[in-house]
Amino acid sequence: MQDLSATLARFAAELTYDAIPEAVSRRTEDLLLDTLGSILAGAGERPVQTLNAYAQTMGPAAGPAQNLVSRRDTSPLFAAMVNAAAAHMVEQDDVHNGSVFHPAAVVFPPAMAAAQALGCSGKDLIVASVAGYEVGIRIGEYLGRSHYRIFHTTGTAGTLAAAVATGRLLQLDAGQMLHALGSAGTQAAGLWEFLRDGADSKQLHTAKAAADGLMAAWLAKDGFTGASHILEGPQGMAAGMSQDADPQRLIDGLGSRWTVLETSFKYHASCRHTHPAADALLAVMQEHDLVMADIQSVTAHVHQGAIDVLGPVTQPHTVHQSKFSMGTVLALIAMHGRAGLLEFDNDFQHPDVVKFRDSVRMVLDPEVDQAYPVRWLGRVTVETVDGRSLKGRVDVPKGDPDNTLSRAEIEDKVSRLVQARDAATSQQLQKLIASVWHLAEKEKISDWI
Repeated sequence: MQDLSATLARFAAELTYDAIPEAVSRRTEDLLLDTLGSILAGAGERPVQTLNAYAQTMGPAAGPAQNLVSRRDTSPLFAAMVNAAAAHMVEQDDVHNGSVFHPAAVVFPPAMAAAQALGCSGKDLIVASVAGYEVGIRIGEYLGRSHYRIFHTTGTAGTLAAAVATGRLLQLDAGQMLHALGSAGTQAAGLWEFLRDGADSKQLHTAKAAADGLMAAWLAKDGFTGASHILEGPQGMAAGMSQDADPQRLIDGLGSRWTVLETSFKYHASCRHTHPAADALLAVMQEHDLVMADIQSVTAHVHQGAIDVLGPVTQPHTVHQSKFSMGTVLALIAMHGRAGLLEFDNDFQHPDVVKFRDSVRMVLDPEVDQAYPVRWLGRVTVETVDGRSLKGRVDVPKGDPDNTLSRAEIEDKVSRLVQARDAATSQQLQKLIASVWHLAEKEKISDWI
């Protein structure tokens, strides 16, 4: 059997800026700005602040990397940890459909921290981030649907993605990168059980993935060894975490198929599994000129992954838990025509939202399930108060690569995120946007804000 882990490690260690197509570099900048908006918006949330307080207690009071939550400098480890927690908080960070993986939250925070600590350039940061995306996404695809049913792929595959991004900035050779993957993989964790309780574990998953991946790379730089077949070995990740692992997915189009370009932006501030149905409901309402009071009930026709993740959330008690409630998301769409941060903050427990939420059900749809995870189809059946039964469908949700956001739309999204949380001044935001759009020209990464 081909040494698949070693092939990935060699690709990551040897990737250069010149080998990356222009479109991939520019999309990486798009995804970075999108992520910075999520970090700033999530910075004030209680789970993030708890992790930030831990970092301030355990970490140094000064250092070469910027903690965007506290706006203080600290070690790369704690900057990566806290920024990664914030990136995943408001459910607006990106997603790769085929791997059901949120790469930005676990790739950019350790890469940004390491780039600042090592005095790297903007091009260095782009290369490292692309390497993290390409390896992490392929690992998520490799582990398959059975893995995602139990494990939060962003916490598991994300640990290795973080190690790769950091390792590339540390200029690890192929052997060292393989050791970094081994040390990252043996730490990879993240279980979905927290959804039933509305617990804070999702932020811990990204925080630990970013920090543990960074640690794995730094250790490898100093000679620390890890398993050489951590992915495909008889006691490796697939053996313990998957029943349908497909080894070919690890090297599919490596160096020619750029998964960065396949990554979607999240338009609604909720779990991505809700987005197709939300877009389909909005399409029905617009086509038939419906308002919330016109709708008796909604059936969302979904894939099994949506049922696995969203099914346990029947009566959400927190804003974050409500973002995993199909009924709540569709209710906010019906009420406001959007499901953004402010809509969740203000109305997730509104009596009309709760009533609508309880009228929504999910059913497994063979067409939708067969297309998943490569395509996330939106299908709804809307029963109206006056007795009509209306069908809605969306084949490409807003934010997917074939229906992506322009740079102007990304700027608007980031502005809305920042304004909703009063997370930065207008001047700071414009400076941040300009900095990202000129990332490749930067000779040295400095503070972001």
